[in-house]
Amino acid sequence: MQYRAIGLMSGSSLDGLDIVYAELDDSGGKWNYEIKAAACIAYTSEWQTKLQHAVSLNAYEFLLLHTAYGRWIGEQVNEFIAANHLHHKVQLIASHGHTVFHAPQLHMTAQLGDGATIAAVTGINTVSDLRSMDVALGGQGAPIVPMGEKLLLKDYTYCLNIGGIANISCNDSNGDIAFDVCPANRVLNMLSAREGKQFDDGGSMAREGAVNRALLTQLNNLDYYKQPYPKSLANDFGTHIIFPLIESFQLATADALRTYMEHITQQLVYAVNSLRQTSPAEQTSKLLVTGGGAFNTFLVERITDALKPFNIEVVIPNSDLINYKEALIMALLGVLRWREEDTVMNSVTGATRSSIGGAVWIGQEA
Repeated sequence: MQYRAIGLMSGSSLDGLDIVYAELDDSGGKWNYEIKAAACIAYTSEWQTKLQHAVSLNAYEFLLLHTAYGRWIGEQVNEFIAANHLHHKVQLIASHGHTVFHAPQLHMTAQLGDGATIAAVTGINTVSDLRSMDVALGGQGAPIVPMGEKLLLKDYTYCLNIGGIANISCNDSNGDIAFDVCPANRVLNMLSAREGKQFDDGGSMAREGAVNRALLTQLNNLDYYKQPYPKSLANDFGTHIIFPLIESFQLATADALRTYMEHITQQLVYAVNSLRQTSPAEQTSKLLVTGGGAFNTFLVERITDALKPFNIEVVIPNSDLINYKEALIMALLGVLRWREEDTVMNSVTGATRSSIGGAVWIGQEA
């Protein structure tokens, strides 16, 4: 059976709203996909500020932003549909929303972007609030993409997404495991902003820097890295703990970037090593790299070199998959929710059971 769905993703790097229109085909339990159209709607400085400071709003202001952001999302979807001549083609919208609060230890997670408003503005059935059921069942609610990776990207043993937060998943015969590795682009972009740049293009600034061993040691000794998986990170780990720690060393920007890239690389090596303890090492395995960090040439070089002893081939896919893998998977999760099939695996999140996550809002007139 074929489904035509739009997936929406807003990551912690705050660069914009990713939109994918995809055709998803289930043939006897084997899923295939084709991205037919995609776009990233850059946030204005006003929206960046609103989303960045949402954590400090009172309850009334937060809910007003929740609906306002949902209306903005719905308007962007309508414009995307018009620009790509998709009228009467889209069967379903699945929106991740923008994560503001994530405290799974307290059974709570919150994403901005009211699904009812998106459905009302677009007139299209919408799935939202994809994490809450898993968190209510005692899970981390994150990473949320492994089910999609399992169904759509089964040729890869490991999938690494380097976004605002880097996360990794492992799909092998002994089960599926995934977890957040460390903050990534959000911290790198904050450091690049010192030089008036949105990001370190290709890692060129970091390439000229030197690793500060004292800072690297302190970063690697942070408590999160000692925790076993399942585990996940809130955005404020990068912005309120790691970034101030880096700033306290008063390093030149190039040195700070170089040191933090080494931290990302080392934490990834530790993550892969821990995953390999759960199953026999394959002769050669593949690691798919997506997210904005896949364009960071220097970071990819460091990761590739660091993983050579594990006989892991690092694969950089086409730009559509790099940029829009998570939005694509949101579309799939929306379809699975519509079919009332599991969207989250408890082997990944640590919940008491796997679950069907997402609230359904009927935007289509009866």
